[in-house]
Amino acid sequence: MSQIHKNVSVIDTECDNWSESGSDFLDAFTKFIDVAPTKFDGYLQILKVHWIETKLGPMIAISDDEGLYLLEFADRKNLGRKIKGLGLKTGIIRGVTPHTESIESELKAYFDGVLTEFKTPLHLSGSPFQKIVWEELMSIPYGETRSYAEQAEAIGRPTSYRAVANANGANKLAIIIPCHRIINSNGELGGYGGGVARKKWVIEHEKKYAVNKRL
Repeated sequence: MSQIHKNVSVIDTECDNWSESGSDFLDAFTKFIDVAPTKFDGYLQILKVHWIETKLGPMIAISDDEGLYLLEFADRKNLGRKIKGLGLKTGIIRGVTPHTESIESELKAYFDGVLTEFKTPLHLSGSPFQKIVWEELMSIPYGETRSYAEQAEAIGRPTSYRAVANANGANKLAIIIPCHRIINSNGELGGYGGGVARKKWVIEHEKKYAVNKRL
């Protein structure tokens, strides 16, 4: 069993108590899942974790040289369980890849209202159903929202809106796979792993800049 699996609850505790320092966070984070170079041969892949400052608070990005595996707010509840889903034979160390550099640049442009579509290559870790749900999420235009029922209808599973909501919650790529664009049928925001206040901010941010681009 991997270090990630053995230390999920500990990682979650560390994430719940993160400090303002990215270095402190990553020190605590990698204390439980870091892999020494001498142990690399025992893993199918080595991923790198990087700290990114944003207007909505710090995020962590995990990637290899092929694509981005995870992008989440550093204070997200149950972050360890998200990381657990990356794989049994995965090692994670601190470091930067071309894809974490790319997403850091894209996030800055996104939060500045310049970027509306992300181009950083992604690695989607999930079931076939979850991947269908996530692909549908990424088809929702910038500045627009859908209900869970509309999302379920769009993938041809109109009665599966609860399963769709669960798949949305399993999304490991916040902002990029825009589960924030899914709201309740009555217009209320509903839940969001990064917090409802962030969801509200992001929806309003996208609507503002979508309108500006149409003018």
